[in-house]
Amino acid sequence: MIFISAILVLGIDNQSFAQEYKIKTIVIDAGHGGRDGNTRGLYSAEKDVALKTALRLGKLIEDNLKDVKVVYTRTTDVFIPLYERIGLANTVKADLFISIHCNDMPVYTTRYISGYTRKKGKKIPIYKYRSAKSTSTRGTETFVSGTGRINEQDDAIKRENASIFLEDNYKENYEGFNPDDPESAIILSLMKNTFRTQSLKLAKFVQDEYVKVGRINRGVQEKSLAVLARAGMPAILTEIGFISNPAEEDYMNSEAGQIEITECLLKAIQAYKASVEI
Repeated sequence: MIFISAILVLGIDNQSFAQEYKIKTIVIDAGHGGRDGNTRGLYSAEKDVALKTALRLGKLIEDNLKDVKVVYTRTTDVFIPLYERIGLANTVKADLFISIHCNDMPVYTTRYISGYTRKKGKKIPIYKYRSAKSTSTRGTETFVSGTGRINEQDDAIKRENASIFLEDNYKENYEGFNPDDPESAIILSLMKNTFRTQSLKLAKFVQDEYVKVGRINRGVQEKSLAVLARAGMPAILTEIGFISNPAEEDYMNSEAGQIEITECLLKAIQAYKASVEI
C-alpha cells in the first residue's frame, strides 16, 4: 500500500518503469534582474554577474551535452517575478532547475562617541553612527527547498525572498507560501520532499566541484526559498561567491573566474546526469 501510494504521489505508472529516464531540459535562472538589482559590490551588480554566468553556463551545456535543451528564465536585464521563473520550468517540464546568485553580507551599524557636550554642568557624549559590511566573508553555498520559520531565516534567504515584494499582486501569486502557517508548511514540505533527495544530490555535486578548484565550502543547506518552493523537478539555488568581498567580486567578473565557475557547474550536472539516467 505504501509503495502504491508513493507511485501515485510521484506520478509514476507501470509504463514509466519500462521507459528510460534522461535529462532532456534544464532551466537556468539568472537571479534578480531589472528593478530587483540593488545588491552590488564595489563596481558590479549581482544581477549582471548572475546573468553573465547563466548565459555562459547555458552555452557550455549546449556545447557539451548535445541531447539537452537549455531554457533561460531571462537573457537580458529584466525583472521576472519568482513565481514565473519556476512556473516556466514547470511548463517546459524541465528535468533540472538551477538558479544562479551572488552572495552578500548585510550592512551593520555601529555607534561611536565623536565628542562631548555639556548640559546642566554634566558631560554628555555625542554619538555618531557608522554603517559598513564585512568584506572578508567568502565562499560558495548551494540551497535546496526546505521549510523553516521566517524569523529563523538567515540574511541570504531573506534577501532572495525579498524579491517577492517587488511584484504586483504578490499576495495572490504566493498564496500558500507562508512557512509560518502550519498547514501551508505541510503542503510545501510534501512538494519539496518529492524531489528532496535528487536536489540534495545535485547540490552536493555542485559544492564538491567548487571545492576541487579551491573554493571555500559553506555547504549545502535546506531553506525556505520562494523561487524553489513549487518546483516540479530537482531544483537548486547556488551562490557562486560573495560580491561584497573585493577578491571574489574580481574573480566572478574575470574571464578565468567565469570559466572555472561554469565548468564546475557543468561537471556537477554531468555527474548528476550520469547518476540518475537509466
